[in-house]
Amino acid sequence: MLALLAIVLPVFALILAGWLARRSGALGPHATGELNRYVVYLALPALLFDVVANAHWAELWQPGFVGAFGLGAGIVFFVTLLVRARGTRGLADAAIDGLNAAYANTGFIGFPLAAALLGQGALPPTLMATILTVCVLFAVALVLIESGLQEARDPRRMLVGIAARLVRNPLLVAPVLGGLVLLSGQRVPAPMEGFLKLLGASASPCALVALGLFLAERRAAPSPSRRTVAGLVSLKLLAQPALTWVLATQLFRLPPPQVQVALLLAALPTGTGPFMVAEFYRREAGVTSAVVLASTVLSLLTITAYLALGH
Repeated sequence: MLALLAIVLPVFALILAGWLARRSGALGPHATGELNRYVVYLALPALLFDVVANAHWAELWQPGFVGAFGLGAGIVFFVTLLVRARGTRGLADAAIDGLNAAYANTGFIGFPLAAALLGQGALPPTLMATILTVCVLFAVALVLIESGLQEARDPRRMLVGIAARLVRNPLLVAPVLGGLVLLSGQRVPAPMEGFLKLLGASASPCALVALGLFLAERRAAPSPSRRTVAGLVSLKLLAQPALTWVLATQLFRLPPPQVQVALLLAALPTGTGPFMVAEFYRREAGVTSAVVLASTVLSLLTITAYLALGH
């Protein structure tokens, strides 16, 4: 247990460093957005491109892993959506709640944690989990939100708009370009490889500090229902990893190393994506920010417990 904590704690210490820097005033109100843009548009795409361009097909072609992680996230998302839509929440807000319960923070926490705990071999499946989360799950949620808010809008125009957003998403473009290099059979030139290594190495620490900055922001919003927040956090930290474990071991019968990666990634806290969506569509974001904060803090305990049980 102490050995696991020694690996996990530095990751969460970087989040705490960002939180303290913002709360103390060492970094100003624009730091969160600017550092987040640096990670999303430069550092993390460089890491994704480098991982894919230098990968082997056997590392990326993991249908069992994709099925276990993807189905785990998808089932939790749609169950949450149906339950919340039947209540007082409309379709758009229910879709955001679905993201709160199923949107694992694979980009900001997944890569550094997987590399630290499981080694470089965990990065290709982490990449696949990131694409499933930030592209596939995100796209489904956007379609549902747009449908709920603009019922009279032409469906074709709505889908074209969503596709245009995804095509401009650097977290999707970077691995696609890396895949083209992989298909070509060519090696990345040494100077460019050095550039990618330097830039990509900054993704993990900057992403974790950016998450701490985000969590430290004071937001004027109504106090969310504790019961709602507790339910969504429980779905994210307990239900999704449990379901993913069952799918990985019983349905897809993955080898133990892949089961461990799938479980770790499914157990990650809620990412910042749902909050960004809520802010963009001007929806009440109090529940989302509370879920992100609570799940991030509590995941230190749950992730450590999962890893201890797996050893």
